[in-house]
Amino acid sequence: MDPVLGVIVPAYNEAATLAGVLERVLRQPSVAQVVVVDDASTDGTSEIAQQFRSNPRVRVLHHPVNRGKGAAIQTGLEAVTAPLVVIQDADMEYDPLEYPRLIAPILEGRADVVYGVRGFASQTAYSYWFVIGNRLVTTATNVLFNCYLNDMETGFKCMRTDLMRRLRLSGNRFDIEPQITARVLRLGYRIHEVPIGYYARSREEGKKLTWRDGVKALVTLARLRLASRRALFGDEDAYHRERLAALRSHRRLPDLPTDSSAAA
Repeated sequence: MDPVLGVIVPAYNEAATLAGVLERVLRQPSVAQVVVVDDASTDGTSEIAQQFRSNPRVRVLHHPVNRGKGAAIQTGLEAVTAPLVVIQDADMEYDPLEYPRLIAPILEGRADVVYGVRGFASQTAYSYWFVIGNRLVTTATNVLFNCYLNDMETGFKCMRTDLMRRLRLSGNRFDIEPQITARVLRLGYRIHEVPIGYYARSREEGKKLTWRDGVKALVTLARLRLASRRALFGDEDAYHRERLAALRSHRRLPDLPTDSSAAA
């Protein structure tokens, strides 16, 4: 497989897991570049990231003050030059071995956005209420945008780099997840979901997401649903019309052969 994937690794106080994640990412043949964004960590994360700078595929960026996951993703996106981009959390909850599953629908021309969905295959959950909260915000997404997703809050999101740049993201913290989804859906793209494994951390192991982030996600979804398309994206309809037309043509299955052509 040709290297087509740019991997954004937002990292805040992930010294315990960052090296293992980067080693696993760099073993994937699809990876063209890795952009690590250290979000003003205080635990040695920066020093660990620096150890990988000798690899020509790795670039390490730093925030002087903690700005949040969303800001780290936006900083990383500015540095991505590969045609596809994936967000890879530095906590080992998502496995880079599953990149081929994420990028296949895009390479086939059948999707521009693919989410890795927790719960279809092997997984470990953080807590009952964490799972229920995820279902709540996913249900809200489906109702507000008339779609059918199974896991809006997944951190394993992959898409065409040029599309992600055109989303005009602004969320600085965990509100980046509902913002990505809402903006993709407002543009008219369908999100393709594939099952993945998931290995949730506990709060003691460094889990950062809380119930407050769930409330903020609901507010973000409602705000973006009510905003005008022009306010969100400006004058970019021509680009997206062409992309959506291309996707529709690739989704159509080829015609079945007639009896005569089959005989021939």
